[in-house]
Amino acid sequence: MQRLASSRRLLRPALAPARANSSLSAAAAAVAAPAPENGAASPKMPGFDYTPPPYEGPRAEEIFRKRAQFLSPSLFHFYDCPLNIVDGKMQYLFDEDGRRYLDAFGGIATVCCGHCHPDVVEAIVNQAKRIQHSTVLYLNHAIADFAEALASKMPGDLKVVFFTNSGTEANELALMIARLYTGCNDIISLRNGYHGNAAGTMGVTAQSNWKFNVVQTGVHHALNPDPYRGAFGSDGEKYARDVQEIIEFGTTGRVAGFISEAIQGVGGIVELAPGYLPAAYNIVRKAGGLCIADEVQAGVARTGSHFWGFEGHGVIPDIVTMAKGIGNGIPIGAVVTTPEIAQVLTRRSYFNTFGGNPVSTAGGHAVLKVLEKEKLQENAFVVGSYLKELLNKLKEKHDIIGDVRGKGFLLGVELVTDHEKKTPAKAEISHVMNHMKDLGVLVGKGGFYGNVFRITPPLCFTKEDSDFFIDVMDIALSKL
Repeated sequence: MQRLASSRRLLRPALAPARANSSLSAAAAAVAAPAPENGAASPKMPGFDYTPPPYEGPRAEEIFRKRAQFLSPSLFHFYDCPLNIVDGKMQYLFDEDGRRYLDAFGGIATVCCGHCHPDVVEAIVNQAKRIQHSTVLYLNHAIADFAEALASKMPGDLKVVFFTNSGTEANELALMIARLYTGCNDIISLRNGYHGNAAGTMGVTAQSNWKFNVVQTGVHHALNPDPYRGAFGSDGEKYARDVQEIIEFGTTGRVAGFISEAIQGVGGIVELAPGYLPAAYNIVRKAGGLCIADEVQAGVARTGSHFWGFEGHGVIPDIVTMAKGIGNGIPIGAVVTTPEIAQVLTRRSYFNTFGGNPVSTAGGHAVLKVLEKEKLQENAFVVGSYLKELLNKLKEKHDIIGDVRGKGFLLGVELVTDHEKKTPAKAEISHVMNHMKDLGVLVGKGGFYGNVFRITPPLCFTKEDSDFFIDVMDIALSKL
């Protein structure tokens, strides 16, 4: 009945982030301001059988002051009244007052099994009680078991795993491996892509928002095969011609590799035009390069139709990188490649102190078991498709929605003030986000212009959660 009511409501007619260097007193006052109470007309959040223990720690205002004083001034926060999140359970988060929020952001596409999933927590605690850290110079079954489990999820000959601590580290290692294996330096990546914030990954990242003025050499950025904003619409092969031209006119004719996401996450949940990746991979391999799939956001069952995002394009990479979802919030990343390519790291000593840490790998292995046991990939496909259908109905109702895109639980909603010019609705999205938060829904945003909702909830998100999310977004959009 709730879903039917949601659909009926839907068919009826009807962020630039706040920076920590803004006025501290004004921001602190905003932090302390109470969230508006839900009125009688507010949508009702689905029931949930969990009450967090009382929170007795510092309040938001005190935390904000410490953050401003002791943490990097580069840190920013969502919302006019920043949230102090103190508890989480499955697809829900709780603030300092015990108020529950539906989490549609998943810690930036990171929480896949659900916050504090008991099986994952148990695996982490049990391992921490036994041994928290040793070194990969000694044997320990946790790293070997997780590597075997990850390799079993990969196609082809992708069977050798290197563990890191993050997606940035994983992509840095992948770029180095490609350069070592091929003996070339040139890397091709996509405009609007994001691959990390270290020296090499900042080079292949192609958004000025995330690039500092440091040396970034040997990288060429190809046209982005963006069906919504791109020059060639959904014609993937036309975009791929730019890769060929980069090789012919910007390199020696040989390249080290090509790196891309299957769906651009930070870039605004941009699906690559159909046919692009097979064509680009073919071109790059003819030039001697390796193909790297950045699965940090699109991987680990999030797209629903496949376990890895690249599988939806019908390609098999030479190197796959991952992080975020493989740990459900634990700091862990990984690079998977073939036995032949992996041999290049034996030319010197390669070592990562915390890569493959027993606690992290025990938790990661538990994540894979939960995904399988609870059929969360299937849930991402079924519920994600349902949610996308409702978002498209919302698009018919609200003219400010320019595009709805993505797969499974990696969905984007782009807001524009002019459909023909596709003018980014940057101020409007911040108003909508704040209103949604006040009504109990947390959602992310991204894209080069900061005008795209990033909907990346835990994979245990339900149809009832989807109905509530849509009702809240509908109300918030109606308030513009």
